[in-house]
Amino acid sequence: QVQLVESGGGLVQPGGSLRLSCAASGLAFSSYAMGWFRQAPGKDREFVAGISWKGARTSYADSVKGRFTISRDNAKNTVYLQMNRLKPEDTAVYYCAADRNYDPTRWPIGLDYWGQGTQITVSS
Repeated sequence: QVQLVESGGGLVQPGGSLRLSCAASGLAFSSYAMGWFRQAPGKDREFVAGISWKGARTSYADSVKGRFTISRDNAKNTVYLQMNRLKPEDTAVYYCAADRNYDPTRWPIGLDYWGQGTQITVSS
């Protein structure tokens, strides 16, 4: 079955950096666009960043543009999210997800597969 497993979460001070990884199995990874999403307590899940099948196209939420970078390694079936200059408002559970179509304007609606999430807490 399809599995998306996130790792790299944790506690970080404001201004710090973290790198999330999402390892995929059970699917033809290079045939899927990938996205990162987050959900803070009491809020809806929101789009953070997306990347097309071979990485030629990327998209970011305005709130993370210039601070976060999404990338993928199709040989390792893994997508990454490099997060720099973290802020307390970045605190949330972060999820990766897969979609046969690259459509950040629709996300997080209609993605095919989701990971279980990893907690990011930005606090001093």
